[in-house]
Amino acid sequence: MTSTKPAGSDPAPRPKRRSFSPEYKLRIVAECDGAPRNEKGAVLRRERLYHSHVKEWRAARDAGALENLVDRRTGPARVKKSATEVENEKLRQQVERLQKDLARNKAALEVMGKASALLEMISESAD
Repeated sequence: MTSTKPAGSDPAPRPKRRSFSPEYKLRIVAECDGAPRNEKGAVLRRERLYHSHVKEWRAARDAGALENLVDRRTGPARVKKSATEVENEKLRQQVERLQKDLARNKAALEVMGKASALLEMISESAD
Protein backbone atom coordinates (compact mmCIF):
# COMPACT_ATOMS: atom_id res chain seq x y z
CA MET A 1 0.00 0.00 0.00
CA THR A 2 1.40 3.41 -0.93
CA SER A 3 1.29 6.57 1.12
CA THR A 4 -0.98 9.41 0.03
CA LYS A 5 1.42 12.05 1.36
CA PRO A 6 3.92 13.61 -1.04
CA ALA A 7 7.48 12.45 -0.47
CA GLY A 8 8.91 15.76 0.78
CA SER A 9 6.09 17.01 2.98
CA ASP A 10 6.73 17.59 6.67
CA PRO A 11 4.03 17.30 9.29
CA ALA A 12 2.96 20.44 11.09
CA PRO A 13 5.58 21.73 13.51
CA ARG A 14 5.11 20.69 17.11
CA PRO A 15 3.52 23.38 19.26
CA LYS A 16 5.73 24.95 21.88
CA ARG A 17 4.82 24.81 25.54
CA ARG A 18 3.76 28.05 27.07
CA SER A 19 5.80 29.29 29.98
CA PHE A 20 4.42 31.51 32.70
CA SER A 21 6.38 33.94 34.84
CA PRO A 22 5.81 33.94 38.61
CA GLU A 23 4.35 37.44 38.32
CA TYR A 24 1.83 36.29 35.72
CA LYS A 25 0.85 33.33 37.86
CA LEU A 26 0.31 35.51 40.92
CA ARG A 27 -1.72 38.00 38.88
CA ILE A 28 -3.99 35.28 37.49
CA VAL A 29 -4.48 33.70 40.92
CA ALA A 30 -5.40 37.09 42.38
CA GLU A 31 -7.75 37.79 39.48
CA CYS A 32 -9.48 34.42 39.88
CA ASP A 33 -9.74 34.84 43.64
CA GLY A 34 -11.28 38.29 43.20
CA ALA A 35 -13.68 37.37 40.41
CA PRO A 36 -17.28 36.52 41.22
CA ARG A 37 -18.05 32.80 41.09
CA ASN A 38 -19.69 32.88 37.66
CA GLU A 39 -16.85 34.91 36.06
CA LYS A 40 -13.90 32.71 36.99
CA GLY A 41 -14.49 30.54 33.92
CA ALA A 42 -14.34 33.63 31.71
CA VAL A 43 -10.90 34.49 33.11
CA LEU A 44 -9.69 30.95 32.45
CA ARG A 45 -11.06 30.94 28.89
CA ARG A 46 -9.59 34.37 28.14
CA GLU A 47 -6.15 33.23 29.33
CA ARG A 48 -6.56 29.73 27.84
CA LEU A 49 -5.85 28.11 31.19
CA TYR A 50 -7.30 25.21 33.13
CA HIS A 51 -8.64 25.31 36.65
CA SER A 52 -5.80 22.95 37.62
CA HIS A 53 -3.26 25.65 36.68
CA VAL A 54 -4.81 28.13 39.08
CA LYS A 55 -5.24 25.49 41.77
CA GLU A 56 -1.56 24.51 41.58
CA TRP A 57 -0.37 28.12 41.51
CA ARG A 58 -2.61 29.04 44.47
CA ALA A 59 -1.22 26.14 46.51
CA ALA A 60 2.35 27.23 45.74
CA ARG A 61 1.53 30.84 46.64
CA ASP A 62 -0.11 29.80 49.91
CA ALA A 63 2.91 27.67 50.78
CA GLY A 64 5.09 30.75 50.30
CA ALA A 65 7.01 29.09 47.53
CA LEU A 66 7.20 31.77 44.87
CA GLU A 67 10.11 29.95 43.20
CA ASN A 68 7.86 26.88 42.86
CA LEU A 69 5.62 28.91 40.58
CA VAL A 70 8.23 28.52 37.84
CA ASP A 71 7.41 25.52 35.69
CA ARG A 72 10.53 23.35 35.75
CA ARG A 73 9.55 21.62 32.52
CA THR A 74 9.75 24.87 30.59
CA GLY A 75 12.31 26.63 32.79
CA PRO A 76 15.83 27.34 31.65
CA ALA A 77 17.78 24.26 30.69
CA ARG A 78 20.62 23.06 32.87
CA VAL A 79 24.07 24.00 31.73
CA LYS A 80 25.60 21.03 30.01
CA LYS A 81 28.94 19.82 31.26
CA SER A 82 31.81 19.71 28.84
CA ALA A 83 33.10 16.36 27.67
CA THR A 84 36.17 16.68 29.90
CA GLU A 85 34.02 17.43 32.96
CA VAL A 86 31.84 14.40 32.24
CA GLU A 87 34.92 12.22 31.77
CA ASN A 88 36.49 13.58 34.99
CA GLU A 89 33.31 12.80 36.92
CA LYS A 90 33.26 9.23 35.57
CA LEU A 91 36.92 8.80 36.49
CA ARG A 92 36.33 10.15 40.01
CA GLN A 93 33.51 7.65 40.50
CA GLN A 94 35.70 4.84 39.18
CA VAL A 95 38.55 5.82 41.54
CA GLU A 96 36.13 5.85 44.49
CA ARG A 97 34.83 2.41 43.58
CA LEU A 98 38.33 1.02 43.11
CA GLN A 99 39.50 2.47 46.44
CA LYS A 100 36.58 0.76 48.19
CA ASP A 101 37.44 -2.52 46.44
CA LEU A 102 41.10 -2.15 47.42
CA ALA A 103 40.22 -1.52 51.07
CA ARG A 104 37.93 -4.56 51.10
CA ASN A 105 40.60 -6.74 49.44
CA LYS A 106 43.27 -5.57 51.91
CA ALA A 107 41.00 -6.45 54.82
CA ALA A 108 40.32 -9.89 53.31
CA LEU A 109 44.06 -10.53 52.81
CA GLU A 110 44.76 -9.50 56.37
CA VAL A 111 42.15 -11.94 57.66
CA MET A 112 43.49 -14.70 55.41
CA GLY A 113 47.05 -14.01 56.61
CA LYS A 114 45.98 -14.22 60.25
CA ALA A 115 44.06 -17.43 59.56
CA SER A 116 47.07 -18.92 57.78
CA ALA A 117 49.36 -17.98 60.67
CA LEU A 118 46.91 -19.50 63.14
CA LEU A 119 46.71 -22.71 61.14
CA GLU A 120 50.52 -22.92 61.00
CA MET A 121 50.72 -22.44 64.75
CA ILE A 122 48.14 -25.16 65.31
CA SER A 123 49.89 -27.58 62.94
CA GLU A 124 53.30 -26.93 64.59
CA SER A 125 51.92 -27.51 68.07
CA ALA A 126 50.23 -30.73 66.93
CA ASP A 127 53.56 -32.14 65.69
